Amino acid sequence: MAVKELWLARHGESIGNVAASRAEVEGLDVIPLDVRDADVPLSETGREQALALGEWLAPRRGELDAYWVSPYLRARETLAIALGGDGQDAAVVVDERIRDRELGVLDLLTRRGVARRHPEEMARRRHLGKFYHRPPGGESWADVALRLRSFLRDVLDGPHERALLVAHDAVVMLVLYILLPMGEEELLEFATDHVVLNASVTQLTRGERGWQLTAFSDVGHLRREGADVTAHPGSPDVEPR
Repeated sequence: MAVKELWLARHGESIGNVAASRAEVEGLDVIPLDVRDADVPLSETGREQALALGEWLAPRRGELDAYWVSPYLRARETLAIALGGDGQDAAVVVDERIRDRELGVLDLLTRRGVARRHPEEMARRRHLGKFYHRPPGGESWADVALRLRSFLRDVLDGPHERALLVAHDAVVMLVLYILLPMGEEELLEFATDHVVLNASVTQLTRGERGWQLTAFSDVGHLRREGADVTAHPGSPDVEPR
């Protein structure tokens, strides 16, 4: 067997998302957050979004063979809430290869903060482009794609047919880049006007012609359940976190 249907869900809104958006609006250099990225929990809105994701998931539980989740708390909380009390029986695998992109010296800085404290990185990014720019101590999109290729090689031709991956916006974008597949320019053009919303679901199906994008960043379940729809773009190099 091999995975024929793959759903990609972004975690619900986190307190980090909220703090980053507020810091940008207030013109701060540094996002006021005192926990490491891996330990950032969901906001109250994010928990409501995760419950709504659970409503989407409920009728599909019998079809899904596996669940993969980022080790970061906001992703694990999203899946745990969505699965509810029956989640103990689900085949959930935590895999560090689908963690969020690491920003290195730019972590917790707003765009204003990057411009003021690391103008050389702003210049390097303009020269290298969004895809290949690697902040000191962090990762480029190409770096994240490399670890995702390793992950996808391990899981897509395994013993499952339908699976759900709960991770981060950059992970969703780069899985599309790898599987559809896209080139650098195609990916960046796609990312310009496509946002991976919090707790949204993206679907890929595999047929004779390879992978096809069936749905992107669908939040119909949030609207049906009355949950807020949130995007939270705006990390230091103009990427959603």
